Amino acid sequence: MEEEYYVTVTDFIKRMNLVNHIPEIDTDKILIRDPDINRPALQLAGFFEHFDTARVQVCGNVEHAYLADMHTREENIQIFDTLFTFPIPCLVFCRDIVPYDFIIEAGRKHGIPVLTSHSTTSSFVHETVRWLHEELAPRISIHAVLVDVYGEGVLIMGDSGIGKSEAALELIKRGHRLVADDVVEIKKISDETLIGQSPEITRHFIELRGIGIINVKSMFGVECVKLSQQIDLVIKLEEWDKEANYDRMGLEDQYMEFLGNKVTSHSIPIRPGRNLAIIVESAAVNHRQKKMGHNAAQEFYDKVTSRWKTN
Repeated sequence: MEEEYYVTVTDFIKRMNLVNHIPEIDTDKILIRDPDINRPALQLAGFFEHFDTARVQVCGNVEHAYLADMHTREENIQIFDTLFTFPIPCLVFCRDIVPYDFIIEAGRKHGIPVLTSHSTTSSFVHETVRWLHEELAPRISIHAVLVDVYGEGVLIMGDSGIGKSEAALELIKRGHRLVADDVVEIKKISDETLIGQSPEITRHFIELRGIGIINVKSMFGVECVKLSQQIDLVIKLEEWDKEANYDRMGLEDQYMEFLGNKVTSHSIPIRPGRNLAIIVESAAVNHRQKKMGHNAAQEFYDKVTSRWKTN
């Protein structure tokens, strides 16, 4: 069964810096499971079919003006008494709008938090959806190392002891940033985006066999670590096999799949004397060039085939 993720309304209040008008409600027990929001326009008109009750409900100037002009106080009381019978996580008013007293009383009666944000409605909606999509995203944990190399998130994979942490340490010394060592938590933010981060317990630490655990942040400085990074490229370290047929041109991209998303992947054979840090740097820069429309392998292939044709 797929694991379900949630955030509490307490965490939501802290993250979005909200004012809680009914502090006696235990917001630790109210959970948000849907990353989208709903602006209750039709619901304020009394239409509750297809109501997205699992979503955070957000009101702005438009909804507030509608309540003031379109209904009597008694009608508004009835609407909110009905609205709060649904199991919505909370109701948020933006732009520092102070909710009417009958809204607060209805929230207190039904145990629904009524909150206020100082942000504009559009800004609040954008930031809430972004944060909830990240917090509630499907995720997995894998054995790997994640490093930010020239702005590209490089996931280094391979068997235990093959040299992933050593490669990461050399990259850090060359000015790049460590995101995670040993265990990488991967979140699917969208069909195009995977974000990797380290579990809190191992954050900023690297394990080096024969030496032990080192604190990268303390040893090399805060500029050498990063909390999270989009995963753009996978480097798979493999023991050298003289019988294997390794890609020498790079015309066809290979991919690895995580949570349904494909990420460009390269298999790098390991031999004594190979400088892994330089190879990873080159792979990151080459990947960045391809995203900008410059493909060195294709350019070389075109030159060779063009010469064959002229001869």
